[in-house]
Amino acid sequence: MAEEKGIRDGSPAGGETRPAGADTLTVQDHNTLFSSEDYQKMFEDKKYFEDATPCDRVQEVLEWTRSWEYRELNLQRTDFLINPAKACQPLGGILAAIGFRNTLPLVHGSQGCVAYFRSHFSRHYKEPFPAVSSSMTEDAAVFGGMNNLREALQNAMALYRPEMIAICTTCMAEVIGDDLGSFITDYREEGSIPEDFPLPWANTPSFVGSHIIGYDNMMRAILADQAKGRRAEGNEKINIIPGFDTYTGNLREIKRLLDRMGVSYTLLGDTSDALDAPATGEYVMYPGGTPLEELRGAAKAKATVALQRYSTKRTMQLAADRWKQEAVVCVPMGIRGTDEFLQTISRLTGKPIPEEIRQERGRAVDAMLDSHAYTHGRRVAMIGDPDILLGVTAFLLEVGAEPVHIVCTNGDAEFKEEMERLLATSPYGASAKVWVGYDMWHLRSLVFTEPVDLLIGNSYLKQLALEADIPLVRIGFPIFDRHHLHRYPIIGYQGALNMLQMIVNTVLDELDRKAPGHSVDLIR
Repeated sequence: MAEEKGIRDGSPAGGETRPAGADTLTVQDHNTLFSSEDYQKMFEDKKYFEDATPCDRVQEVLEWTRSWEYRELNLQRTDFLINPAKACQPLGGILAAIGFRNTLPLVHGSQGCVAYFRSHFSRHYKEPFPAVSSSMTEDAAVFGGMNNLREALQNAMALYRPEMIAICTTCMAEVIGDDLGSFITDYREEGSIPEDFPLPWANTPSFVGSHIIGYDNMMRAILADQAKGRRAEGNEKINIIPGFDTYTGNLREIKRLLDRMGVSYTLLGDTSDALDAPATGEYVMYPGGTPLEELRGAAKAKATVALQRYSTKRTMQLAADRWKQEAVVCVPMGIRGTDEFLQTISRLTGKPIPEEIRQERGRAVDAMLDSHAYTHGRRVAMIGDPDILLGVTAFLLEVGAEPVHIVCTNGDAEFKEEMERLLATSPYGASAKVWVGYDMWHLRSLVFTEPVDLLIGNSYLKQLALEADIPLVRIGFPIFDRHHLHRYPIIGYQGALNMLQMIVNTVLDELDRKAPGHSVDLIR
């Protein structure tokens, strides 16, 4: 009893246990609390009150859902999704916006929508995410949100003093047909918003597409609104567009590589400081980001390079068609992907790849050889965004792992064709199948009927990993249940090293966990 009244091991406050009668507030971790006799009795009483299905019947159905029979039925499901690996467009829209200096994302919709987006990012980055909404409610749904948006803009400018506000929409605004372009023109004409204040806006309806489309729509809107003109002769600068990338370490790694090469560049949508700011004792609302002066000069650059294809399609079309630039997509994940990126940069700028970076490549290749015995032949199932899946798959083929199930909820036919071409380049891709438009519940059927050695994906795969007893390597977005992974790059040669150590050490942990007592190896 004394221990029950103390602070238990496993609580966020630490592992301290205080004696009974101590003048302290009793705090217990939920794992301990819900395992107590009182709560267990309450759960049993709840089942009785609700006339719950008997446990043996629940277990029987659960086992059936792991069968081939259920798999065939499950894979025929097309009218709805269960736990899809995607979010809605505005979430991607505000990520694009926050990458520009002194820019405030504004979501034209209800408070609940923007609260969800902020919390989603804050849980991933462990950082505050500044974004506001026009607070649309029932009256705005009937009469339109013009007044809400006007008041939201005025309040945001007065309270938060941004230099630019980037506006995206939600379901409510899209369903009722709010015309943001017309609204903004009226605001300027009536004088409620200054004529020269930047207000790029994008339609990002939540009921179509996904977060990667929202990112693309918002990024294109910002560039089209602020970057005028076209490529200027003699301008040797290049633009870099990261795409929907939630690894601040990736952006820092790209900047490091380009700086080492002596390249003149503009990183359009730089979230590395905005979402990974230092603790100095003073809150800064707009840390870092691409300076607006550099944004406005982007159209005059020599070329634009995107680090993702499927979250930048419309944006890259803008660079090619309106700016008349060479628009190139390179996904610098794994050795070959990084080689292609660096060679492209060298070709565009005339800058050689320095020996320091060549040495990094050699170290990454050496590490892959060191670990090859433990990565070779490992069967992998994964789920995520198209560009992440392409990069991770390319790396897995390089280390001799075998992708088996590749699930992409927000992929399309073009992605499927590109992935199948990639798989065909290696014998390790021969057993893989690409599932576009499928979800995590589909993936569950796949791994129970065709087991794998590893799962790769975001935190939402955790429950499947536990149920199927398959180790999970957390790569992608969101990652809520592990800290600081977004600070480590997964692109470039250093990123290849990071992915390698995550994968191989997960394999080694699993070997140790399942080893019999007489076969626990000290050396691997």
